[in-house]
Amino acid sequence: MPLREPDFTLGIEEEYLLVDPDSRDLVIDPPTEVLAECQRLSESQVSPEYLRSQIEVGTRVCRNIGEAREDLARLRRLVGEVSASAGMAPIAASTHPFALWTDQRPSDVQRYSDLSLELQAAAQRLLVCGMHVHVGIDDDELRIDLMNQLRYFLPHLLALSTSSPFWEGRDTGLRSYRLTILDALPRTGIPESFESFPEYHRHLDVLIQAGLLEDATKIWWDVRPSARYPTLEVRIFDVCTSLDDAVALAALTACLLRRLYRLRRDNQRWRIYGHLLLMENRWRAMRYGMDEGLLDLAKGEIVDVPQLVDEIIELVGDDAEALGCEVEITHVRDILTRGTSAHRQVARYQEVMEQGGSDREALRAVVDFLIEETTTDLS
Repeated sequence: MPLREPDFTLGIEEEYLLVDPDSRDLVIDPPTEVLAECQRLSESQVSPEYLRSQIEVGTRVCRNIGEAREDLARLRRLVGEVSASAGMAPIAASTHPFALWTDQRPSDVQRYSDLSLELQAAAQRLLVCGMHVHVGIDDDELRIDLMNQLRYFLPHLLALSTSSPFWEGRDTGLRSYRLTILDALPRTGIPESFESFPEYHRHLDVLIQAGLLEDATKIWWDVRPSARYPTLEVRIFDVCTSLDDAVALAALTACLLRRLYRLRRDNQRWRIYGHLLLMENRWRAMRYGMDEGLLDLAKGEIVDVPQLVDEIIELVGDDAEALGCEVEITHVRDILTRGTSAHRQVARYQEVMEQGGSDREALRAVVDFLIEETTTDLS
């Protein structure tokens, strides 16, 4: 029986931090009316996150990348406008340049209270935000097979999205510090490879039957079969400060999955590499972003990220045409040229320091950049 092509619908979730434009620090206890108004105006597409200083948005199920961009832009505008009415501003970055996690307050949501109790400080310091891209693949077996294959490309996607170079007032030297925080949780990182959907569920059922977790929503891998939707959910990304970057990486994700589907359709597959090697590339993407190259596992040598990304863009050319996202895939090259949010944050910090500014002034300038960039080009 021929393999039916998935719809490759798209959904994008983003998490933002709420800041005071005067102090540039996080708003520890935003008015409850802000979230309520965002939820009312968005028809419940906005929700609380683990900390009160965070807020999450999720697009509708989108048939194509154009719909996804339009809906995500609308949600960013909405959160920005409602926040501004309360004297706040959202920033799309995976860490705040100088806020302290010990100052934050958890949201009044039972799930998050349970999480804090279970995981203690490992959860309580989760002052990090991410972007999740859902791609519609309604066949269970295909979803697992594509997850296995996509693992190879996760470090490349992370390298293009980094936005967390600072933590509690320090330049960490990492482009994505967020994952060092997230990795303290159980069931994170790049998943192992599974032979089938039933094998995946057998592993999951062991944890559920032992009482270690209620359901698959507490699997926090970099990519996972969604527990709620017939999608593959890619979670490796730092949240992109630029809307155009976010949409481009969502498009690249969909194109990669369509390319891997076509391999499966033709009785081929991307080579499955060992977890050790994949995690080495993941670390390099965390540490260097796209600055120092990743391990080309077929060649067994370090190759510049721009070269690797060019090869990926060429690989998915037919898929970009089929999914109507050639413009978004072309924008990926702009990220390579201009740098990610992490690059631009560090450059802004260094610029202020070189002009004689203080460390505090430089960090505040980074927040100003993030405020402006988060709500730029939302038409």
